[in-house]
Amino acid sequence: QVQVMESGGDSVQPGGSLRLSCVVSGSSFTLTAMAWYRQAPGKERALIAIMDNEGTISYGRSQESSVKGRFTISRDNAKNTGSLQMNDLRPEDTAVYYCAVATRMRGDIWGQGTQVTVFS
Repeated sequence: QVQVMESGGDSVQPGGSLRLSCVVSGSSFTLTAMAWYRQAPGKERALIAIMDNEGTISYGRSQESSVKGRFTISRDNAKNTGSLQMNDLRPEDTAVYYCAVATRMRGDIWGQGTQVTVFS
């Protein structure tokens, strides 16, 4: 069984920073990509960015203009971990943030999500 767990969500003021972490655990799996999504209240879940094993990053079309330059996705392939560094947070970044991974034999696996709240 493969599990994905996010952590690092918190409440911050506008302009603040947070670093979300994603840890993938289990046995007999091979990751092919790691992605971060978010779901704001009343909205659909949206792709922030996805990184493949070669380090290529693709941003979600609906989120790119909002997050590029403020959010940075990274991975440690050897440790099966990843992170989402978020700077200059805005109230509209308030959402539940999810880490999702694509695996070679086990399909896509999602974490439970972590809440980020940006308040004035």
